[in-house]
Formats: sequence, structure tokens, C-alpha cells
Amino acid sequence: MRCVILMNDIGDVPGMQCVHGLSVYTETAHHRLLVDAGQDDRTWENAAALGIDLSSVDTLIVSHGHYDHSGGVMSFAQKNPQAAIYLNELAGRDYWNMRGEAHYIGIDKAILALPQTRLLPGDIVTELDPEICIFGGVTGRRLWPEGNRILTRRTEDGFVQDTFDHEQYVVVRDAGRSVLIGGCAHNGMLNILDRYHELFGDYPNAVVSGFHMMKNEPYNEVEIATIRETAEELRKLPVLYFTGHCTSLPAYDIMKPVLGEQLVYFGSGEEILARADLT
Repeated sequence: MRCVILMNDIGDVPGMQCVHGLSVYTETAHHRLLVDAGQDDRTWENAAALGIDLSSVDTLIVSHGHYDHSGGVMSFAQKNPQAAIYLNELAGRDYWNMRGEAHYIGIDKAILALPQTRLLPGDIVTELDPEICIFGGVTGRRLWPEGNRILTRRTEDGFVQDTFDHEQYVVVRDAGRSVLIGGCAHNGMLNILDRYHELFGDYPNAVVSGFHMMKNEPYNEVEIATIRETAEELRKLPVLYFTGHCTSLPAYDIMKPVLGEQLVYFGSGEEILARADLT
């Protein structure tokens, strides 16, 4: 299995652009898969610089209904009209960020009209084939990320707390290994792994995901304690964690002493699984 970070907020690989957003390219024996499309076309400029041919991609899965994971979808569809595009059926609702002046953070609704777009129910497991499955239905609230509090959905009756029932997670299996790709993990990585264990009876070898711990202001003592407790709980599981994007470096710096070699921060252009022991 090959896994390359096409877009992340930061990175050290020469020639790579770094923009707030995420896109993960994965190769298996039978697939060329994208999870998320970053914020805009700079994701595909990175792909070209890395020698990754977008026309070879057969599947694009969007993890949730936010612009920084879906902004490149329309241009991808122009470059590759054959690839199937999978979204949760609730990803097209109106999602807003209430920090400062309220602003729309949802997807371009034109994505929903693309002929290759497929909308999936979130409460069942969708097996595309033995290598790829998609699941949602995460309802746990154990150490739910505090950054979610300012993220809302606009309804006819006004703004309500987003419950992230539009979030879905991708399981990629190849050569006896399993990798969970989680986008932002708004529902909390612990709750997502609880759901994984409920569905599959074990844990993935690795996780590739943001942890949604980013904050513009310094963390308070309660938030620091929550991040550290999350790391302590993650340490108990036989999983290797690759993280970036909405985790943020300050949160990583809190978690790293707890998780040690079990936690790796990624950047744009990095190939991450090649250096990992996933056995």
C-alpha cells in the first residue's frame, strides 16, 4: 500500500504548496484512491509535481461536507470524469462556522449534480469491494473535540450545533493491512475507533486523519487536559497514528510525549506508510 499526502496545511517537501485542507492519495493492488480534494486546484498542482496522474484515479471519497476537503472536486471531475465520487447523503446541507462573523464552510452544491457523484447513507457500511469500505454512524461523544462547538448547520429555524452525521470514514485494506482515513475526525478519533471496533471486531493498523484540535487562541487548562487524555486513550490501542491538518502543531506537541513513536505528523508531499511498520 502506498499513501501520499497531496495537501496539508504545512510541510517541508520542496516544491509542495501548503494550504488549509487535506487530500490523501492511496494506491492498493487494484485501486488508485483519493480521500478528500483539498481546498482548491493547488492540490492537483502538488499531484502533478509528485508525478501522480489524476486520470489513473478510479475513486474519490469526500470525508465530510466542508470546503477544505471538497474544494478541488469540481476541477478533479473535469480532469477525470470517469472516477466515482462518494459523499455522505447529508454532506450537501448548509454548514457554517460561527467564529467571528458567521461564514459558510460547506461544499459547492454543484458537486451534487455531477453524474459520477454517489450519495451514501451514513448509518450502514458500504463495501465498494474487498479493498475499500466506507462507514459512518458515529454517535459517541467521548472527549468530543472542543473546536466543534462553533461549527453549525443552518436550518429553516436558524443555526443548530453540527452533529457531524455527514462525516464518513474510509477503510483501505491491502496485503493484510488495514488503514483508516478519517478526514477531520470531527466526531472524535476515540469514538470513530470505537465504531470501527464495533463494526469489524479489531482495530486498524494505522490511522491517517486530522484530530480537529486546532484553535486560533492558546489552549486553556481544560483543553490541554482533554488533548492529553485523548492521547492517553489512543496510546492504549495497537494503532499507528499519522496526523496533520486540523490537529495543529500545538496539539501535536501536547500529544507527542504521551504517544511517542506511535504518533507522526505529516506534511504536503510526504509518502507516509512506506516508513511505517504496520505489522
